[in-house]
Amino acid sequence: MANGGSNGRKLLITVLYMVAVCSAVPISDLLDRASQHSDKLHSLSTTLSHELDSHFPPVGRMIMPRPAVCHTSSLQTPSDKEQALQVPESDLLSLARSLLQAWVDPLGVLSSSANTLPHPAQSKIINKIQELQEHSKSLGDGLNILSGKMDQAAQTISSLPYRGGGNDGQDRISKLTKFNFLLSCFRRDSHKIDSFLKVLRCRAAKLQPHLC
Repeated sequence: MANGGSNGRKLLITVLYMVAVCSAVPISDLLDRASQHSDKLHSLSTTLSHELDSHFPPVGRMIMPRPAVCHTSSLQTPSDKEQALQVPESDLLSLARSLLQAWVDPLGVLSSSANTLPHPAQSKIINKIQELQEHSKSLGDGLNILSGKMDQAAQTISSLPYRGGGNDGQDRISKLTKFNFLLSCFRRDSHKIDSFLKVLRCRAAKLQPHLC
């Protein structure tokens, strides 16, 4: 029992040390790290989408919902880089954090659905989904630290609940279509997150807009 208490204190000291170290890191360096994670996140989702496309039946494309049905579509975000450059830094970080938080549960759904996905590259897909979850967690932790260095607006996270995890369909095409649609929504949002963080990194470096 005493040993458990000692281990608990050591863990607490380690966590506090890491928080202190991260708090001392300049915003520009934190944004560099966050951008690396977001870039990897979008790259992984793109690679995974291409993997799925290789065995996605044409009829699935015809019945797949439009992007407007994605559970994050209600969040008002800049439509391009020019608009993103006009958004205050704290609000832009809040948007990135809101999108990332909205994918905690859906990524879990993708992970569980991948275990029964009727696709010849199933094992590779399972591994890549796990990588997405790991990078999302790491990025989320980094953005939480970043938000603490900015004003109150950066602390705000919009609620974007996901309610589509109940039934993934019984037939092969239904399963593939639902999985592909959910992944396409994530790919779209990971691109937004990556774009917002790159704009923030650019502005932190005080570069001219045309260089961003």
